[in-house]
Amino acid sequence: MTVLTILLVVSVLISCQSTGKKKKVDEFTVHWDSPRFPIGEVEVQINTTLGIGGKLRKISVPVFYFPQEDAVVLRFRPDFTTFHQCWSGRGRIDFIDALKKYNEDYDARVLDERNKKSSRKYGLVQGYLIWQQFQYTIRARGGMNIELGYAFVDKAPYFLIRQLSAEYIDEISRDNNRTSPIMPMYFTRAQAAELAALFDREFLDGLTRSGNIPNVRTDMDDDY
Repeated sequence: MTVLTILLVVSVLISCQSTGKKKKVDEFTVHWDSPRFPIGEVEVQINTTLGIGGKLRKISVPVFYFPQEDAVVLRFRPDFTTFHQCWSGRGRIDFIDALKKYNEDYDARVLDERNKKSSRKYGLVQGYLIWQQFQYTIRARGGMNIELGYAFVDKAPYFLIRQLSAEYIDEISRDNNRTSPIMPMYFTRAQAAELAALFDREFLDGLTRSGNIPNVRTDMDDDY
C-alpha cells in the first residue's frame, strides 16, 4: 500500500467520524421520590397576576437539596399551584455569575428601565419543574428554561428569575397534559445573595460530608 493510499484511507476515516451523530447530552431531571433534605429558606417577591410588572407580594420559599441529582429545589405556591423549581449544578453556577454581573451593573448605575430584553440580559439556564394544583391531581413535570436578568417595579430594580413554561405530556391520556405558567420571581440584592449562598458548591458539599443539616420549619412531604 502506497503512502498516498494510506493518507486517503485515514482521511476517509476522519471524515466519517466527524460527520457522525453527536452524543446527546443527558437532560437534567429530578425524581420526586429521591432522597432530599431542607437546607434553608429565602424570601422573594412575586406578582399577584403571574406577570412582569404590577403589585408585588413577599413570600418565604423553602429550599431543598437532592444529593442524588445534585439539584437544589425551590418550593413555592403563589396561588393555586405548588411549584418545585429545580436547579442543576450548572444552573447554580450561572445564577451566581449572573448575580455578580447584576451587582456590577447596579453599582455602575447602568440598569435601563426601558430595556425590553432586561429579563434575559444575564443568560438562560436549563432547569426542571414539578408542579401540581391540588393534592389528588396530576403531579406534572418537565424540563424548562429560566431567564436571568432584571426588572423594574414601581421604579425600583430587582434581580429577576423568570421561570418559563414547562410541558408535561401524559403517556396514557391527553386530558392529563399540562403547560405551566410563566413565573417571574423578583429578588432584592440581599435576597439574591442569600439564595446564592445556598447554591454555593462548598456549602452543599459541607452539608453532605458532615451531616450538619439545618432544621427548617417546612418539609416537602408536608405539602404537594
